[in-house]
Amino acid sequence: MGTYVPSKELIGPASAGETWAIARLITRAEAGQPEVRQAIGVIYRKAGRAHVIGITGVPGSGKSTLVGKLVRELRNNGLRVAVVAIDPSSPYSGGSILGDRIRMADLVLDPDVYIRSMATRGAVGGMAHAALDVVDILDIAGFDKIIIETVGVGQDEVEIAKSSHTTVVVSAPGLGDEIQAIKAGILEIADVHVVSKCDRSDANRTIIDLKKMLRDGLNAGPARSWNPPVIGTSSYEETGIAELAEALGKHLNSLAGESGEARRNQISTFRLKKAAETLMLERLRAESDFEEFGQRVASRETDPYEAANALVEKFSTEKVHV
Repeated sequence: MGTYVPSKELIGPASAGETWAIARLITRAEAGQPEVRQAIGVIYRKAGRAHVIGITGVPGSGKSTLVGKLVRELRNNGLRVAVVAIDPSSPYSGGSILGDRIRMADLVLDPDVYIRSMATRGAVGGMAHAALDVVDILDIAGFDKIIIETVGVGQDEVEIAKSSHTTVVVSAPGLGDEIQAIKAGILEIADVHVVSKCDRSDANRTIIDLKKMLRDGLNAGPARSWNPPVIGTSSYEETGIAELAEALGKHLNSLAGESGEARRNQISTFRLKKAAETLMLERLRAESDFEEFGQRVASRETDPYEAANALVEKFSTEKVHV
């Protein structure tokens, strides 16, 4: 067994693009090892250069295939690209199913492409708890574009918009995405809409309907500095991918002013919230009185809210060690 290298000592080689150091830091961050958090703090202060792109959409909309084509297009433009593919967790092991990584296997031989699958491990919002730490690690490693692909859109799965500079929502013909988009509030979170599988005959109808929904939604709300485009793509015919890459660049350029500052503040606030949630959950799971409170709730000596409030008050009087 090799000698354990402290996480802070991995920052240098990771910044130089050393894959082994990047992988170790990511593994430790995903495992939530307390030792890595000080290194993550140093990394966070060095990061902030990469363009973070969140891609989400209902299952079956072709997100992973689209991401593979987009990565190739960005590489053709001379950009280094990293992909964080957030997979559903196995209900038995808690590990990721790794389907996205398998579908993009032909990209792993490119030294300027890095692909990492992460398990949601029950996280609400389709975001793995350490995903933002991983983004920072990849940022200091020199990747120009970092793509986060989430498990799919649902009622709560809009966290991707709070953690990325540009949010892409993928729809596909015949999946009822228009109704799904309304339910999940996707009209509000998307910076770019993509209708995939445009080699199908019914794709144009989906594009028309989505544009109408966007137009009606924008007219009903306050004026926006960026109007989300609707781009039709076909991974089979390899069409629309260059237009998507161009739209991503235009949206990044639009963030140069006040809207960009607001977006960065939003990401930072979300990051703080997720860090606090992680620490609180760790404390809760390790709380020695948790079982006792649970028994009191079960016997109805107290109620869940009163017991939870007592635990929170106890947390507030104790120092958190990170």
